[in-house]
Amino acid sequence: MITPRQIRAARALLGWTQETLADTALVALTALKRLESDRLEVRDATRDAVRKALEDHGVIFLSSARGLGVMLVDQPDDAPVALQDTGGPPPQRRG
Repeated sequence: MITPRQIRAARALLGWTQETLADTALVALTALKRLESDRLEVRDATRDAVRKALEDHGVIFLSSARGLGVMLVDQPDDAPVALQDTGGPPPQRRG
């Protein structure tokens, strides 16, 4: 489940206001404000619509044992990724 901090961080990465996200996700601005404040209950449908709107615009939500985060990608998942040759040695494999 995404957190209010992740939603605020994702909005910041996109340069979106709360109004922009609410309009894009087709949710009420008051519902988004409640979701971002984490003080009041919101419907799962609201949370899902916000998550989908952000993901549709390149946001990836991260979760690991070390914490939570967000990342903004330039290409959709199905686009081929071009690796850039930095001229250095290949990355070392761990583990």
